[in-house]
Amino acid sequence: MPSPTLRAVRVYPVKSVAGHAPAEATVEPWGLAGDRRWTLVDSDGRTITQRRCPRLALAAAEPLPGGGIRLSAADREPLSVRVPEPVGTVAVEVWRDKVDAVPTDRAASEWFSDHLGTDVRLVYLHDPAHCRPIDPAYSRPGETVSFADGYPLLLTTTASLDALNSLIAQGDHADEGPLPMNRFRPNVVVDGTAPWAEDDWSRIRIGEVSFRVAKPSGRCVITTTDQRTGERGKEPLRTLARHRLDGDQLIFGQNLIPEGTGTLRTGDPVEVIG
Repeated sequence: MPSPTLRAVRVYPVKSVAGHAPAEATVEPWGLAGDRRWTLVDSDGRTITQRRCPRLALAAAEPLPGGGIRLSAADREPLSVRVPEPVGTVAVEVWRDKVDAVPTDRAASEWFSDHLGTDVRLVYLHDPAHCRPIDPAYSRPGETVSFADGYPLLLTTTASLDALNSLIAQGDHADEGPLPMNRFRPNVVVDGTAPWAEDDWSRIRIGEVSFRVAKPSGRCVITTTDQRTGERGKEPLRTLARHRLDGDQLIFGQNLIPEGTGTLRTGDPVEVIG
């Protein structure tokens, strides 16, 4: 079997919106540079994701120099959004955590409101260093995460996706497969492993950066959402429930916490160090 390598890097500037796949990305203590620094909230300040609005899959965000983003969708004219000045923060609820974020200008919020057909507000996380602490059961004091669900990075492997698709092909909803990797919204995708090898990792090094493998990633309804159409099916949750059940969680992929900073590049070697 070939040595594991980094096949792809993926950054999602706006939480739950389609991202992009650069050739390289900088690892910061709270995740990849620019990853999930923006999110949409409702009138109560609660984060809006594809769980509530699957049409978010049909919008994309691309990073711009200086930290801004360019929004695009088939039904809207593209819009460039600058990083707002860090004044007038609002409280944002991410799961049970409260985070101070900065609202963007009205045009960006109206762009998303028109796309989704409901009033939303786009906000920006100015300082992830003072953001949400990672679950202390899996982290060290002072480790934080941006607007990502719980951990700085998510890793998946192509071998495990192939194995999952083989299981889907044997099930009651075989017509829904094979599923692409974008259903799982990973930050790093690794080639050259055995299926489910990542279950046994505790520490890895990708290129010049080391990571702790914190815990398996529990999957939700977003994985059943076709990222091209916004339509939902039964898979992969139906198959994960049969074959990848860990307690009350359906798992696919592993959550990572950086042990340092540096740059990840596609083609980097991936070494299991613990």
